[in-house]
Amino acid sequence: MGLIYDFIQLHSVNFSAGILIFAYFFIVTEKIPKVTIALVGATLTVILGLLSQDKGSIGNLDPDYFINFIDFNVIFLLVSMMIIVNIVAKSGVFNWVANELLKFTKGRPTWVLFTLGIFTAIASAFLDNVTTVILVMPVTFIIAKELDIDPVPLLITEVLMSNIGGAATLIGDPPNIIIGSAAGFSFLDFVLELSNIIALILFVSVGILMFMFRKKLKTTPERMLHVTKIDNSKTITDFSLMIRSSIVLGLVILGFILHDVIHIQACIVAMAGASFLLIFERPKQVLHDVEWNTIFFFIGLFMIIGGLEASGGIAMMAKWLLDITQGSQAATAMIILWGSGIFSGIIDNIPYTATMAPMLVQIQGTMGVDYTHPLWWCLSLGACLGGNMTIIGAAANVLVSETAAISGHRISFMKFFKYGAVITLVSLTLSSFYIYFRFLAK
Repeated sequence: MGLIYDFIQLHSVNFSAGILIFAYFFIVTEKIPKVTIALVGATLTVILGLLSQDKGSIGNLDPDYFINFIDFNVIFLLVSMMIIVNIVAKSGVFNWVANELLKFTKGRPTWVLFTLGIFTAIASAFLDNVTTVILVMPVTFIIAKELDIDPVPLLITEVLMSNIGGAATLIGDPPNIIIGSAAGFSFLDFVLELSNIIALILFVSVGILMFMFRKKLKTTPERMLHVTKIDNSKTITDFSLMIRSSIVLGLVILGFILHDVIHIQACIVAMAGASFLLIFERPKQVLHDVEWNTIFFFIGLFMIIGGLEASGGIAMMAKWLLDITQGSQAATAMIILWGSGIFSGIIDNIPYTATMAPMLVQIQGTMGVDYTHPLWWCLSLGACLGGNMTIIGAAANVLVSETAAISGHRISFMKFFKYGAVITLVSLTLSSFYIYFRFLAK
């Protein structure tokens, strides 16, 4: 048995890389639930000795202890924000806002698309994009039925805008949470660096989709008039809950923004808000709605990638990237931006980002903070915006397609790709100009 373990340790890079590649394969094919793949891979990583299962003795802690590779800043931030958003949603306030925005459009289909797209993007910047599409989809089906139009153009627009809007902030999209934790970026850092380019991409993308869907967004004047008379008076089901939870959500976001002043990590701010709201709720019911599949997927994935990091595989990847670009910051930045965009469209952007973040940490250790700073934003823009390319590129895409199919409105891979590829190409092109002129032009 000892010889086997010695052999595994001698070829640890190959074993850890093999586990990661097989995990990616099954994640992409979706034959087995992602959380199952991640936990099986994590278990193999520890059993094979690629990570240590013992934390070591007092005064001699093992740096390869598997717990060290689980980023609990990410885990606690995700869980806490899921709790807060689930409690806020119970009041009906999100649906109330959506209905009011739709009434403002007077039932004109193209402006309904515009309004839903902008609303989804803004909401996704402060909630996670999966939660946002869950909240917006029921309203979308109702509006589409009232206007007698195909809901698919609206659903595709919403999911694309959720990924674009989520790219603007630390908490909007899981890849940004991973990047923020690894790079030490605050909520305000994301807003200051990315909000302008994301706003530009957002409005350009909505305009393109309004044009592409123009022939499918037609209805009668009678239908439009009916939508303007939607009764929104009973949408908010619990007024006191709405006030309490909205104030807490606002204070949590304020805490994120004031990170550099209060010096409290985003995950602790979110935990404080979630803990306060749970005082007034039944924890068992609230925790039941937390997306535990996503949480354990993250945990398993962190351990798999930790095995590759501990074996030196991540350092090898970083050296390879620097070798092929010959240390050119501009070349490295563009490879990361476009590579992230393409790969995040092929595989889920969460495991991709979780793999890339440790590599950028390695590059930062070699080349310094100034060299690596724009690379983090390339990874963020590429991973978040590239998730729009295919129907499996982001969790929100998969959720919307599955819900649409259940409702009798199937969104095929190629139908989504027809629109997602155009938006991704435009988004990455605009991002390239932004990165170059913001960070690389001397």
